[in-house]
Amino acid sequence: MIEPFDAVDLIKAKRDGDTLSTPQLDWLVDAYTRGVVGDEQMAAWAMAVYLRGMESREIRDLTLAMIASGERMNYRGLSKPTVDKHSTGGVGDKITLPLAPLVAVFGVAVPQLSGRGLGHTGGTLDKLESIPGWRAALTNEEFHAQLESVGAVIAAAGSGLAPADRKLYALRDTTGTVECIPLIASSIMSKKIAEGTASLVLDVKFGSGAFLPDPEMGRRLAETMVQLGKDAGVATVALQTNMQTPLGHAIGNGNEVRESVEVLAGGGPADVVELTLALAREMLDLAGKPDADPAAALADGRAMDVWRRMIVAQDGDPDAPLPQAPESETVVAERAGVLVAQPALPYGIAAWRLGAGRARKEDPVSHSAGIDLHVKIGETVEQGQPLFTMRTEDPARFGRAREALDGAWTIADPGTPVQDGGPLVRDVIR
Repeated sequence: MIEPFDAVDLIKAKRDGDTLSTPQLDWLVDAYTRGVVGDEQMAAWAMAVYLRGMESREIRDLTLAMIASGERMNYRGLSKPTVDKHSTGGVGDKITLPLAPLVAVFGVAVPQLSGRGLGHTGGTLDKLESIPGWRAALTNEEFHAQLESVGAVIAAAGSGLAPADRKLYALRDTTGTVECIPLIASSIMSKKIAEGTASLVLDVKFGSGAFLPDPEMGRRLAETMVQLGKDAGVATVALQTNMQTPLGHAIGNGNEVRESVEVLAGGGPADVVELTLALAREMLDLAGKPDADPAAALADGRAMDVWRRMIVAQDGDPDAPLPQAPESETVVAERAGVLVAQPALPYGIAAWRLGAGRARKEDPVSHSAGIDLHVKIGETVEQGQPLFTMRTEDPARFGRAREALDGAWTIADPGTPVQDGGPLVRDVIR
């Protein structure tokens, strides 16, 4: 087969700031998927994009080409409207767990294909696998049946969805081209559009623990993804949310499940509840249920009922005890005052080093390792009061976790400005 384009020409074109045509981008993605374009060539092209950027039409073409590289799911025959949610990830971000069953209460199907954690950001599947018996891998038939009967599914994505993105994502991770809005936007949206949902709510985070700490970069990413969704016929809204400090009190796997169940029981940390409800309202609005009251469904137990059915449907035991780490170490306040700084990133790194995360995709995770915060930013503390507890299966891990947390909190006199990054929801992009 004679190839219509040459990879070197496309690399040079992007290196020199030129735009690529739709046929060129279609060919590049297809040829990379087939192995005609090598990793070293795609790495050079990705770096050129990182340095030179892409026009909106190019980003759209790249996204559509990655969707076309694999299968596209559909929910024809489903009796309910579909809406999905995607978060760009952070520290203590367990929102998917209470959110999916909460939205499903109102006769809306939530087909949530989730991933595993890498580095300091946790993975939804890792958290749910803390529940004895629960399984992430479902057949398409099981997936559809559970959507119809329960309304909420959180499962692993199959290898057939956007395989070009899977290759390119792994390459970006090893070539310094991760923090690139055209490549991030096309990666996320190619998978989400291929999942076949009719509508989508994006949770795009900024702050210390976020993928893109700078709020303006986060906003540009949100705007780009919302437009990509609309161009593909998927009703899309983005919330720009604050990840300057950890979300909730639990950072890890099993402990985040515990905290999610507390939210489903009508309790839980105020910030987790606030964000869960904010996202639920946007999802329900897109699904044609603007008058639904998600706060009532948390309070009266309906969301918990759906959670239990969702876990049982995937062979999990919602009543089984969650794993407990055998080793713990608590850090206390050295002085009295107000906790005025609690940047998220060090806590995410520390939880990872305690065993809750992984450095490589193939690494195992500990479902009992993590950190439980006893004090949140803005709260008053007394000298000797516990600030947080680290938990692990291997006490040798405490040393490096402590190193990550050096300087990760500040206690000051009352009246000192609090470095919390502002409101939890900064903006909504429609």
